[in-house]
Amino acid sequence: MISIKGIFPPLPTSFQENEELYPEKIRENIKSLMNYDLAGIVVLGSNGELVMLSEKERERVYGIAREAIPEGKLMIAGTGGESTRETIRLTKMAAIHGADAALVLNPHYYQGLMTNEVLVTHYKEVADSSDIPVIIYNIPANSGIDMKANTIISMAEHPNIIGLKDSGGNIVKMGEVIRQTGDDFHVLAGSGGFLLPALAIGADGGILALANIRPEKCLEIMNTFFEGNLDEAREIQQSMIPLNTAVTKQWGIPALKVAMEHLGYYGGPVRKPLTALEPSSKEKLIKLLESTA
Repeated sequence: MISIKGIFPPLPTSFQENEELYPEKIRENIKSLMNYDLAGIVVLGSNGELVMLSEKERERVYGIAREAIPEGKLMIAGTGGESTRETIRLTKMAAIHGADAALVLNPHYYQGLMTNEVLVTHYKEVADSSDIPVIIYNIPANSGIDMKANTIISMAEHPNIIGLKDSGGNIVKMGEVIRQTGDDFHVLAGSGGFLLPALAIGADGGILALANIRPEKCLEIMNTFFEGNLDEAREIQQSMIPLNTAVTKQWGIPALKVAMEHLGYYGGPVRKPLTALEPSSKEKLIKLLESTA
């Protein structure tokens, strides 16, 4: 079974000005990020605008990313769909194109019917059908569902469900999941804003939007913590909170792409109905970037 310990950037999907995929820029961004000691790349997570892509486009991105990610680095592919059938199909597609693991967002459109039993059954059926390990993806800000600790612990009983990306920020819940699951189940922080607290209660790393623009700082937080230098880790963590907030809750993917562009990566446009960052917000974002260099 693979290990998913470490820091992973959830790569934004590169689009041309006409909103078509831009394969060359996807490859270039991956190559640039792989200059850092990251554990791998996540493609088509929330920051990859997964829900904006057709199934054919998703398949193309899987293939492009696998070709660009070097040997020894993991490719984690977002494969969540609204039906179990669709999720299985996307997960199999990702596996065919060389993904090492699938990051599976829970179904959420029929929110009121997504009970503990329904969600556990869904994930276990996906895991049963998958040739690659499954990682649970909990992001209540987008899905409207914050999966409970006992739900996740029940899912973790399946041998092919190997971890959790939790973007909810409930450290108590994350700690309970870590306490009641085995060493083979890995919990990853879903935001750079609480990476250090997550590590402190036993998380193994993070899938962090922040790692696209400040990979070195995310790695420093993790490495200094594991080296026992808590004061330094705390200082770096605190300094990253405003920038992390800017490219997540405050301005989101448009800001993340602007930040990447400013730092020499390719940012490019977002897909409508998302809109470009306002000039005044862009100015504030660049000041934040420069203050955290």
